[in-house]
Amino acid sequence: MLVYIVAGARPNFMKVAPILKSLKLEKEKSNRIDFKLIHTGQHYDYNMSGSFFEQLEIQNPDIFLNAGSGTQAEQTASVMVAFERELIKKRSSIVIVVGDVNSTMACTIAAKKLNIPVAHVEAGIRSYDLTMPEEINRLVTDSIADYFFTTTIEASQNLKRSNISDDKIFFVGNTMIDTLLQNLHKLKEPSIVKENNIELQNYFILTLHRPANVDNYIKLKKILYTIEKNNNGLPIIFPVHPRTNKVLIENGFHSDKIILTEPLGYHEFIFLIKNAKGIITDSGGVTEEATVLSVPCITLRNSTERPETVSIGTNELVGESMVLLKESIIKIVKNEWKSGAIPERWDGQTADRIVEVLLNLNL
Repeated sequence: MLVYIVAGARPNFMKVAPILKSLKLEKEKSNRIDFKLIHTGQHYDYNMSGSFFEQLEIQNPDIFLNAGSGTQAEQTASVMVAFERELIKKRSSIVIVVGDVNSTMACTIAAKKLNIPVAHVEAGIRSYDLTMPEEINRLVTDSIADYFFTTTIEASQNLKRSNISDDKIFFVGNTMIDTLLQNLHKLKEPSIVKENNIELQNYFILTLHRPANVDNYIKLKKILYTIEKNNNGLPIIFPVHPRTNKVLIENGFHSDKIILTEPLGYHEFIFLIKNAKGIITDSGGVTEEATVLSVPCITLRNSTERPETVSIGTNELVGESMVLLKESIIKIVKNEWKSGAIPERWDGQTADRIVEVLLNLNL
């Protein structure tokens, strides 16, 4: 069996790393499976992808599609054209796509048009917010994929409601948590901590990248102002996504209280997450990491495709309400945040379960 596994953007790398490790172990043990890593190049600068390959010990890509940036349509089209070319050169038994970025949808479409089976890792999650490009990618991918690996029972139920048969759905857990647990002993304190005399467990970490929060500078400034005014003087570390940084630079943003830094490597970023007093974010992946690490988390979104981080974990949604944001920050400062638990099968064994399923598909 020849497996092509696709990664395109920073969120993908944490998801494919443990699958690649499990595939390698199985190949060495039984030689029943071979695999190639396809890097689409959706995130192509070092800070957004290169350092993750090094730290997570991901092999060099077997194929690099060099998609680059562009509009949603341009990027999707570029990936489709390049991936189709590779599939025609050498056909795989199955294509594995992960998450919900443009590369996920594009490679699914290209493979299916060549009648190659597709397995979607992190299938079935839904925000029901069609203003999010990721939700479109999820819906399209799940509508044509063949096999579905889910992170939660709720995600499996979402697929069943879409008339996907039980024998195609596999509740395996969360590969991002595999990566998190495998790397906890490798975490590294970033230099920004000592440079700014930051006390561990006594700072906020902030991440913002969604267009609804960062493209409108007036709205972005309101968010940052609310955080500054209600954090009780605690440092705010803000690793700035390139999309967000562009808006801040264009509008001459400056703050004495918010510490801006470039995107960090995985080990440095998770160190900051693990040791934070609280997290303010609009990233779904960060809410999962916060839940497993038991760190209070505020999400600046009206909906989430990861409801388990709210119902079970340490996450709460505040939407666009600056009042709720203020109240939530104050709760964290006063140590009045709720306790959380870890969802079922977020145990570090997800990738092994995925490989076991693949071996039983008889492709």
